Amino acid sequence: MAWIFLFAAGLLEIVWAFAMKESQGFTRLAPTLVMLAAMVASFGLLSLSMRTLPLGTSYMIWTGIGAVGAFVVGFWFLGEAVSLQRAVAALLIVAGIVTMKLA
Repeated sequence: MAWIFLFAAGLLEIVWAFAMKESQGFTRLAPTLVMLAAMVASFGLLSLSMRTLPLGTSYMIWTGIGAVGAFVVGFWFLGEAVSLQRAVAALLIVAGIVTMKLA
């Protein structure tokens, strides 16, 4: 169950990062409220996963899902540029997540 909580927490990190971008510096109410709700839920699920998973594993995987997910959302939905270097960096983060999960 801890891994499911952790994965969901990582997905919610992507949601709050995207909502933060969409809030335009907290000047738009709806995205700001979505960001706050997703942030609270993400932290809550992360804390539940940390009941059984090690701190380092939980935090690395949570931030990795968020970082790679935000990168994908950035180019997919926001039209941000994708260079070879940025793609390789994202793949290295994914490799680190997989390695941590296997360890």
